[in-house]
Amino acid sequence: MPVVMRRLMTAFAALLATQLFFAAPVAMARGEAPRLPYIRLQQLPPEAHDTLRLIVANGPFPFDRDGITFGNREGLLPQAPHGHYREYTVVTPGLKHRGARRIVVGCELQSAANAAPAPLRLPQCRGGGEFYYTADHYRSFRRIVE
Repeated sequence: MPVVMRRLMTAFAALLATQLFFAAPVAMARGEAPRLPYIRLQQLPPEAHDTLRLIVANGPFPFDRDGITFGNREGLLPQAPHGHYREYTVVTPGLKHRGARRIVVGCELQSAANAAPAPLRLPQCRGGGEFYYTADHYRSFRRIVE
């Protein structure tokens, strides 16, 4: 490989690493929401679809801790008042405990609208709510989109 090409690839890799390392903290310092990757509804594991159905139906949930406040201590989700986020378990087949997979829902409460609930829309939440998926116990999140 020519030296020029190798230098260009090294420079590009360094630029990409810098963007990944500094982009989220800098955005959060300015009060902006971090940019999260997306995952499409159809890309979620089947168990996540089960969890979404339970969220829309408001339960019953399989674990006592489903629906508790998620504090966003990792700072990976957009900043919001305490209580804005709730977490729900996505069952992992073969495990006897909750595992690492979760759906976190952000909801700014409003008077329940007459809109019918949908997989990614909660009538009691302004704008239908925000839905996030983590497969690695809060180390990373992806925004769920239709």
